[in-house]
Amino acid sequence: MFFVRAFLVWLAIMAVESLHGALRQIFLAPLIGDFPARRIVFFTGMGLIFLITCLFIRWIDAPSTKALLAAGLLWAAVTLTFEFAAGIFVLNYSTERLIEDYDPARGGLMGFGLLFMVFAPFLAARLRDAAGKRPAGDF
Repeated sequence: MFFVRAFLVWLAIMAVESLHGALRQIFLAPLIGDFPARRIVFFTGMGLIFLITCLFIRWIDAPSTKALLAAGLLWAAVTLTFEFAAGIFVLNYSTERLIEDYDPARGGLMGFGLLFMVFAPFLAARLRDAAGKRPAGDF
């Protein structure tokens, strides 16, 4: 059941991140250019992902550290699929443009974002435990 809840939280993350990306294109990219805008909102996007994860981590109710990491791996896998599918079929981006976002040699940070996403549920659960909102368990 926790996988279904984790997937539903991922849908919320994607909704917020899609709006975040649209706002980037409308307001920030015209001011500073597309690539610098993508680099800036990468960090605000990670903050949004972590905020949403923290808000819903108790609801996900993952039973263990392995489950938290599995949820994060699920998020990273479906995010990568979503990014490429939406980029190619909806936004008409070239594969080259999409790969650029994941290539650190070309300034792309999205690979780091996916790595962060893998660990976000675990980190949110740790933060929750440190705040004393749940007795220490397998985390």
